[in-house]
Amino acid sequence: MSRPSLKLLAALAPVAAGALMLAAPATAPAQTPAQSEVLPGYWEYTTSALGQNETHQKCVRPSEINRFFGGLSTNRWRCTYPTRVVGDGRARFEGTCQDKKGRRIQVRLNGTYEDTSFSFRGGAQLLRGTPYIPASITARRISAQCPANAEYF
Repeated sequence: MSRPSLKLLAALAPVAAGALMLAAPATAPAQTPAQSEVLPGYWEYTTSALGQNETHQKCVRPSEINRFFGGLSTNRWRCTYPTRVVGDGRARFEGTCQDKKGRRIQVRLNGTYEDTSFSFRGGAQLLRGTPYIPASITARRISAQCPANAEYF
């Protein structure tokens, strides 16, 4: 691999790994419940990839809770999860994320959840045949009500 390619991968890795944790599912198979498994409210979530952690607090409306729980979204990445299994406190997502420039990454996530918290571990594969970059997200509901100055999801 050429040096510019390594630099590009190094620059994209934290973004891609974070994005995989922050990407909304566009499709969901039949085994996914119609209602989210977690409650709306004021949430704090932390993403971790390549030794970099980012923590955010957002107000999640009832209309946004399925998108929030099923894979947080950003303006940069759109994801589809052909494999989306959620139930009995466990969740597994496998799919592909694509940015606005058409770059694609493979993603895998799995973990546990309750109605007021979840923790997923997984990774992103930037190029076919390369190892997955480990990443994680942990989230907890701070309160049912959002503060007046809360940023919305």
